Amino acid sequence: MPKTANTTKPKPWAEMATHLVDVAMGRKPADLVIRNGRWVNVHSGEIIAGTDIAIVGGRFAYCGPNAGHAIGQGTKVVDAGGRYLVPGLCDAHMHVESGMVTVTEFCRAVIPHGTTSMFIDPHEIANVLGLPGVRLMHDEAVAMPVNVHVQMPSCVPSAPGLEHAGAELTVADVTEAMTWENIIGLGEVMNFPGVAANDPVMAGEIAATVRAGKTVGGHYASRDLGLPFHGYVAGGPEDDHEGTRAEDAIARVRQGMKAMLRLGSAWYDVASQVKAVTEGGLDPRNFILCTDDSHSGTLVHEGHMDRVVRHAISQGLRPVTAIQMATLNTAQHFGLQRELGSIAPGRLADVLIVSDLAAMTIDEVYGRGVRLAKGGKLEIDIPAYDYPRTAKNTVKLGRKLKSGDFDIVAPKGANEVRVRVIGVIENQAPTRALEADLPVEDGLVAMDRRNDVCQIALVERHRGTGGVTNAFVSGFGYMADCAMASSVAHDAHHIIVVGTSKQDMALAVNRLGEVGGGVVLFSKGKELALVEMPIAGLMSDERAEIVAAKADKLTEAMRKMGCSLNNAYMQHSLLALVVIPELRISDVGLIDVTTFQKVDLFV
Repeated sequence: MPKTANTTKPKPWAEMATHLVDVAMGRKPADLVIRNGRWVNVHSGEIIAGTDIAIVGGRFAYCGPNAGHAIGQGTKVVDAGGRYLVPGLCDAHMHVESGMVTVTEFCRAVIPHGTTSMFIDPHEIANVLGLPGVRLMHDEAVAMPVNVHVQMPSCVPSAPGLEHAGAELTVADVTEAMTWENIIGLGEVMNFPGVAANDPVMAGEIAATVRAGKTVGGHYASRDLGLPFHGYVAGGPEDDHEGTRAEDAIARVRQGMKAMLRLGSAWYDVASQVKAVTEGGLDPRNFILCTDDSHSGTLVHEGHMDRVVRHAISQGLRPVTAIQMATLNTAQHFGLQRELGSIAPGRLADVLIVSDLAAMTIDEVYGRGVRLAKGGKLEIDIPAYDYPRTAKNTVKLGRKLKSGDFDIVAPKGANEVRVRVIGVIENQAPTRALEADLPVEDGLVAMDRRNDVCQIALVERHRGTGGVTNAFVSGFGYMADCAMASSVAHDAHHIIVVGTSKQDMALAVNRLGEVGGGVVLFSKGKELALVEMPIAGLMSDERAEIVAAKADKLTEAMRKMGCSLNNAYMQHSLLALVVIPELRISDVGLIDVTTFQKVDLFV
């Protein structure tokens, strides 16, 4: 039976310094010595063969050619056998909720993949439960046996006036959160027009963060690198993960920002942007790898930051450089270089034993000097975190939906109409603003599944208003009668339902009301797949592998309906994200995110 994880964090370096010195000098024994490894030194960019490392109290004490002097009677000795010693990997930007699981379950899933540090922005739960929701995830993060640092959400709602979330965060909330022990900075500042316009809320939140000496996260989701971009950078954000082109990464780095290159379940932005380093010759120390975000199925079947590093290497980066981007660069960005991100004296003893560096084949994972996983299997048990009743039962529809709620009435006398259509872009977060000519039948606008135009609706779920916004979407390829509904709908997290059958759309939405949230797929009146997410309608309270199995069933059901998109669920969940161009849906209506204005469905 796995041993229960020790969640006690090592003493601060300053309190342990004399003990570390004694071990390094051979006056006291180490707790653990790993011998005969190839030290991947992210400070010097070298791989140093024949290296020993000595660990005591959860921190590195000695890293050098021979730690024999630190071995005592009670010292555990591990022979690396010439394998690589790699710092524990860091995910610089992510949202745990997108994994469909809690912080605890996320850690259980990613530790075997070598992730020992995460910088999470819980703005999903913040949009549902406000500051109390952030506190819940903050406290759960503190209880983990690895390093889970929390960024205080900055934009709740993400675009004031264009959507209504379940809660609202203020400058006072941000100021309070900056005093919490595990808040590392301000989460991605998505209201980039607000920053450029000196919006007092955005300016106030950034100022509170800077005064606290913490990092301001960025999110500039526009291709315009002119004055709005320069105004945004001048406002204070220090990094950005929304770039999709090499010129985006170059522009950010030239302005003193860190370019975060993401490889999530549905966003593939590393390959295009890493050319700024591999072809443009820019300094790689200003580039950081992250996921933003990973679906539970990806975590269980493909990996986490090991997957990102492996991919970055395949795009032409030296392995040591890719590892720097997922370790030291991240730690330095958040001011934690004396705690995380490298194998060096005084740092937390997070180390991976890797047999194939380019393939990132991780044999063993150590966190704070304790072996946490071996051979891809977790060796510890992390007790479940108990979420209170107030974090559940958050899906409030106010009434039972019926198929007629999804009727779109055509202009009087029209036989055909031209409509705006949200166009999904595979493997990217942005959408296209498309147009389509649709037939009118009995006064109602009809879908056109032959040309991949089906219906989308957003159903208000925080206040029980019963409100429904109807529009059209293209890109899912559904050919059968079906509908998929999700209470995960970044960022306000109402319910989004996409389908070719209004009856199935109503059934899917009502089912989420019954189970308290999640994602469900119906076809011809039958439920084909369901992932329950009762915690804020965003997260499951089940084990990650169980959630992944349910998600796999959902993916297969979507394929049978005709959807061939890579990780279509993640694409579905972003259709209401009114801070990323070009066209989105919200409880206010159809939103043009290039002009930040509501637009009519009919052209």
